[in-house]
Amino acid sequence: MAEKDIKLLEAILFASGEPVDEHDLREKIYDKKNLKNLLIDLQNFYKNRGINLLKTGNKWSFRTSEELTTDLTIFKTQKRKLSRAALETLSIIAYQQPITRSEIENIRGVQMGRGSIDHLMEIGWIKPSGRKNIPGKPTLWSTTDLFIEHFGLANLSDLPNKDELKASGFLDKRSAIATISDLAQNDDFDENIENSDTGEENLDDFIQSN
Repeated sequence: MAEKDIKLLEAILFASGEPVDEHDLREKIYDKKNLKNLLIDLQNFYKNRGINLLKTGNKWSFRTSEELTTDLTIFKTQKRKLSRAALETLSIIAYQQPITRSEIENIRGVQMGRGSIDHLMEIGWIKPSGRKNIPGKPTLWSTTDLFIEHFGLANLSDLPNKDELKASGFLDKRSAIATISDLAQNDDFDENIENSDTGEENLDDFIQSN
């Protein structure tokens, strides 16, 4: 009877997607008074295996052995395209850093939500770099070392200046803000970026000559 009870406990715990209360386990076996001893026997049987029987409070469940946690960790890379607003924001920060959010909005000519800033922070390309000493103490934003590394720049002085952008034809065909996407070495960006409302007349406001 004990052998059948152990099999019942094992099957119930294996099939359950969450920890099972001792009271519920006791209801399923024949030798109800022997539940704790049966669970301990089952726990000892699995202690050196790939899954272990663990007790949390009054509940029991099978869990992957802690020794295998690192080996079973799955890293998944997900490619996400930058929106035009995020791309423009990144470009402005790159050329005018450190810069506040309101200053970015003034250059772009539109009010922006937190989405672009949050996305760029999540990627690791921008970071807070102190606060500007004006009323409200707004956060200043600047690019990170990861930004420089990703775009294959030795340093920020390698960013193209206005003359270089003109020579490349970017000012004639589309907003130079989109130029930064062409520096990328992968396909994380939307290759069909629409023309931005920010024209050449605004470039003088944020592209610094090198």
